[in-house]
Formats: sequence, C-alpha cells, structure tokens
Amino acid sequence: MKNKFSGTGVALVTPFNNDYSVDYQSLKDIVNFVIDQGVDFLVALGTTSEAPTLTNEEKRLVVKTIVDTAANRVPVVLGLGGNNTFEVLNQIKNHDFIGISAILSVVPYYNKPQQHGIFAHFDAIASVCPVPIILYNVPGRSGVNMKAETTLKLASMHENIVAVKEASGDFMQIMQIIQHKPTHFEVLSGDDAITLPLISTGAIGVISVTANALPKDFSTMVQMALNNQFEEAKALHYKILRMTELFFTDGSPAGVKALMSEAGLCSEIVRLPLVTVNEIVRKQIRDEWHRIKY
Repeated sequence: MKNKFSGTGVALVTPFNNDYSVDYQSLKDIVNFVIDQGVDFLVALGTTSEAPTLTNEEKRLVVKTIVDTAANRVPVVLGLGGNNTFEVLNQIKNHDFIGISAILSVVPYYNKPQQHGIFAHFDAIASVCPVPIILYNVPGRSGVNMKAETTLKLASMHENIVAVKEASGDFMQIMQIIQHKPTHFEVLSGDDAITLPLISTGAIGVISVTANALPKDFSTMVQMALNNQFEEAKALHYKILRMTELFFTDGSPAGVKALMSEAGLCSEIVRLPLVTVNEIVRKQIRDEWHRIKY
C-alpha cells in the first residue's frame, strides 16, 4: 500500500499583501494550483511559511485556509515543534487536529541539546500526539544534528513516528537510517536538489520548497523516480536544478516567492527579518524561468 506521505509534499509559503497582512486568497489559489499540478501532500506552517513571523491568530487562519481549500483531496501535515518541550506538549494537547493527517516536528533549535535530550523531546511528543509524527532534522537551522542512532531509536520505540524529513545533507547518515529503519518508518528528502539521488537509495519522497512554484515538474520527477524511470526523472532533475539552486541563493522563501511573483501566483513580499532577493538574483530567476518555460 502506498505510504500516505510518499511522493512530493510541498512546504507552503505564506503569501502577503503590500501592507504585510496575510493574503488568504492567494494562499487558496496556491493550494489549488499545487494540488492540480500533482503534489501528493501539503505542509502547513513549515519553515517556508515564515511561521515565526505569524501571530497565533494568523497561524490558525492559515491552517484553516489550507485545510478547507484542500478539502481532503490530499493529506495536510502541520508544522508543530519548538525548543520548549513542555510548550510543544501543551500545544498538542490543546490543538484541534480535524483535517490534519500528521505533524512535522523539528529538532529543537538554538538550545543545542545532546542526543539523549533530542530523544527525550520526541519521546514526550510521541506519548501525547494523536496523529502520526514526521521528524524534521535540519542541522543548518537548528544548530544540532539528530544522529541516525537517535532517529532509529525513536522510530523503533514509537509506531506513531512514521517518517523523518532529513535535511542534514549527510548521505551516509541518511543511508544508515534507510538501511536499518523499521518497516513502518520512511525517509523523506529535506533538500530539493538531492531528492533524486536519495530516492535511488530508498527515500520515498520529499517535502519541497521548489514545488510551490514548479509543482508539475517536481512532482513528475519524484513519481518517475519512485517508478524506477530514472532516465526520465534525471532529465527533469537537471531541467529544474539551476532554478532550485537559485531559490536558496539569497534566502528562502524569498527565492521561490520571486518566481511565484513572476508567475502571478502571489507577491514576493516576505516579513522581516527576511527581505526580498537582490536584483541580481531576481534577474537570474526571471531569466531561468523564461529558459525552462519554453
């Protein structure tokens, strides 16, 4: 049976109006766009959503907009994590999970906990969370790496920990997880540019930034790879690789929003402390868009 979180998940941006208020109409349009173009599931309030800059009420309305617009066509994963374990537990206990298929929970950031602290954090979350959990290892943002041994221990002890989004970029670590994981547990790529090679080693998909703007090409590439059509997948991989690189050249999600603005999906506005991409990168994105579009 196909895993509910296989294929392409998209870490949705939060579009803003010129006055920096949330543009809920554009968010609806983006949800419909990515679903129509073939993505397999949505992630609300992930890193790409600029969640740290949203108020609690905005977060509630963003999630409601995504869930209501998706209308059960694809699963919705909720970003729910933090570096205060007891506060995360409190959020879980008080959250309405109607329409939510799983949570994506990041390794605690800034505090730089030891491995047994990371384990205890997720062990506590797994004991109270009413929906499946996707772990999120992103040492470039959290400041600490969750080692393969910690991930595998958590997976082996908790049936409701069903996957990890691995953004360490460490192929040996990721392959160790894939090789030794329990059968209920899967690996998702957390780096768009290395999704194809990770699928070749046993990953079952990705949670993507690029799929906000290029959902058809990206999701088709992933499905081809999962179907062992690697020559066809490789052609798409290299078609969009330069654009994927540009999305992260001058900050994310500023890069992907620059293309989404060019394509008429939403404005490129981001909230401070993020700023829009510089003019050089904006031109490179525009030029690359016209190259791959025709």
